[in-house]
Amino acid sequence: MIEINPSLYDLIGGETGLRYLVDRFYDIMDTAPEATGIRALHPKSLRLSREKLFMFLSGWSGGPALYAEKYGPPKLRQRHMPFAIGGIERDQWLWCMNKALDESQVHPVVINQLKSRFAEIADFMRNKE
Repeated sequence: MIEINPSLYDLIGGETGLRYLVDRFYDIMDTAPEATGIRALHPKSLRLSREKLFMFLSGWSGGPALYAEKYGPPKLRQRHMPFAIGGIERDQWLWCMNKALDESQVHPVVINQLKSRFAEIADFMRNKE
């Protein structure tokens, strides 16, 4: 069957493209001085964070619903409440994700769409002034 409207998951490059994006995002977060605040909110090992973001983004982007199958509904805001997330943390997270997107092999139109959607989500995650 021919897919007429590919999902974001497909446009990102499926599992391979999504893994690259998530790994690059966390590599940037782990090494960039611009991301020290957001990095400090994560555990020393980013292995589980990488896996959870990959699983979440898989289902969110129209691929397999890996996160929901393993952990139940994402409830993003609720799951992020234990962490103080303000404008600085939001901006640092977005900076890392935007950099990872810019380094990906994803089509520029799709990158712009993802940047817009990620900005909305990141802003929604704020729970402090």
